[in-house]
Amino acid sequence: MSPNPLLDFSGPPRFDAIRPEHVAPAIAELLSRAETAVREAETVSPVTWDSFVVPLDDATERLARAWGQVGHLEAVVNTPELRAVYNETLPAVTRFWSSLGQNLALFAQYRRLADAPGFAGCDEARRKVVENALRDFRLGGAELPDAQKARYGEIREALSAASAKFSQNVLDATDAWALYIEDASRLSGLPADVVATCRAAAEKDGKPGWKLGLQMPVYLPVLAYADDRELRATLYRANAVRASELGDDPALDNSALIDQILALRAELAALLGFGSYAGYSLATKMADTPGEVLGFLRDLAARARPHAQRDRAELEAFAKAELDLGSLEAWDLAYASEKLKQSRYSFSAQEVKQYFTEPKVLDGLFGLVHDLYGLRVEPDSAPVWHEDVRFYRLVDADGALVGQFYLDLYAREGKRGGAWMDDCRNRRDRGTQAQAVAVQTPIVHLVCNFGRGADGRPATFSHADVTTLFHEMGHGMHQLLTRVGELGVAGINGVEWDAVELPSQFMENFCWEWERVEAMTAHVETGEPLPRALFDRMVAAKNFQSGMATVRQLEFALFDMALHEGFDPARDSVQQLVDAVRREVAVNVPPAWNRFQHQFGHVFSGGYAAGYYSYKWAEVLSADAYAAFEEAPDRIAETGARFRHEVLARGGVRSAAENFHAFRGRAPRIDALLRHSGMAG
Repeated sequence: MSPNPLLDFSGPPRFDAIRPEHVAPAIAELLSRAETAVREAETVSPVTWDSFVVPLDDATERLARAWGQVGHLEAVVNTPELRAVYNETLPAVTRFWSSLGQNLALFAQYRRLADAPGFAGCDEARRKVVENALRDFRLGGAELPDAQKARYGEIREALSAASAKFSQNVLDATDAWALYIEDASRLSGLPADVVATCRAAAEKDGKPGWKLGLQMPVYLPVLAYADDRELRATLYRANAVRASELGDDPALDNSALIDQILALRAELAALLGFGSYAGYSLATKMADTPGEVLGFLRDLAARARPHAQRDRAELEAFAKAELDLGSLEAWDLAYASEKLKQSRYSFSAQEVKQYFTEPKVLDGLFGLVHDLYGLRVEPDSAPVWHEDVRFYRLVDADGALVGQFYLDLYAREGKRGGAWMDDCRNRRDRGTQAQAVAVQTPIVHLVCNFGRGADGRPATFSHADVTTLFHEMGHGMHQLLTRVGELGVAGINGVEWDAVELPSQFMENFCWEWERVEAMTAHVETGEPLPRALFDRMVAAKNFQSGMATVRQLEFALFDMALHEGFDPARDSVQQLVDAVRREVAVNVPPAWNRFQHQFGHVFSGGYAAGYYSYKWAEVLSADAYAAFEEAPDRIAETGARFRHEVLARGGVRSAAENFHAFRGRAPRIDALLRHSGMAG
């Protein structure tokens, strides 16, 4: 066992032992090993899979795994010391990957491998790895002249630093804001568990009363339930101007970073011969052109906007007549919507939340995994980064290990907001034709930001929280159930980005099946399952304001695509583009001072640049995939096995379109999405 935990690859990461001082020496050593492997790979002869690809994969996989652990900790237990060493080390890591993608000697070696007489006889996965590598060398600037190649590396390094800083600014601005309240009447309407959380937060700070912050488990309930309109407005504005020029700390303003990131992306695309960054981004996606994506989004907007306008008109009328709100402001939307839902369907999201207790929800989630794929989820042990984190193993009917996963459910300071899945270790088949194959089983992180239980009670989840958890588990299944043994196309590697959301959105559908909901509910006080009558009202309300929800997502997707296709900063500002997109599709137009783009991590610090449309694109696929289960409700195991074999197990070996066609026997159709959203006809 290495004294530096980042250099220990014998099992799951030693998250409890990793310290900031381990990062620089470990990454420096792994970079050195990787650079040595690259030099050897450049000249190895003859070029075979075992002599060339395997040693290169060995070195780069270890670097990626160690750096992945550092990046993961920076996201879930951020400290000033860890952030500092992360930012200091990031440029060297970025330089290595950029130089690897531009290495003409490696490019030539991959071409020799592809041209070798035996290449056509290689298995499908290895052929796809080589084909993708040749494509990625071209996209990575390998064929650029030396001067432009150097500039490409500089751009990549600058983008990495700017994206990291963008995310850190959002986290710091979120954690820095707090409102202390001593007048209990101002908390009228808030759920008891939220009030208890705020009380505990104030006590932790040594303050009287209650502490309200911008983390989602507090912020969202305030917007939805707080009777105090001024309180809602205060938190809304604080949230809407985070990390912008209107925020509290000028040092956390992301305005310049947005401009820098966009300029760098445009320059990168131009270097590689693309007309826009959107064109560059789509080179590895299902969609062929930005025009195709914009056409898809605008077609869906044309279908959804009339529904959204009706939703808005109904809400305005209700708010005026029942809530005495003459004008419906942005901070009133969630509150008025919740009141309208209660009035129309005789239930509230908070009422439902009391039934979704954490132990029952997890039992239900793991039960679905068993029913779909014949696999069991069992508690396991491994070092973790926080006491809240749990670790599980996934085993087949014979008890054989399929994979493992961490589950980090609760929001806390120092943890990035949102929910995500990330791989910790990918599947890999080791050994040669003359050896028995040893399988490296996959491990993933599943991260959410839910509220924790209070006063000795288990945590309770809203139905939206439950669907979020199922969504992330769907991503996890995509990674864990791969049967591909080559790193480059195992799990979600090599899968087109606009198809990555298919397995995750697919899982959300099961949160609307009565038998599943009944089995995973137990009232936090009485232990009774959710009453069928309440569930029926939930289903009746399922598509409540689906028009408004759809155009909101389309607003984000259109903004993202327009930002990276045809946007001219010399002609318009980013804010002007936001405003133009809202005029085109939005029915709920935020105040002029709303700066959502300054917190749009998916696009400015995540992997969704010119790709946010993927959510809606993949939702067409996921709704149609789930329709196969609706068509054969008594054959869930059979249909699940086919979905696992044709979609999840395939990784990136086949195109997403081929995977879908193999599962459904045809191309995807939009009908199921429109039907599920209540917008058919």
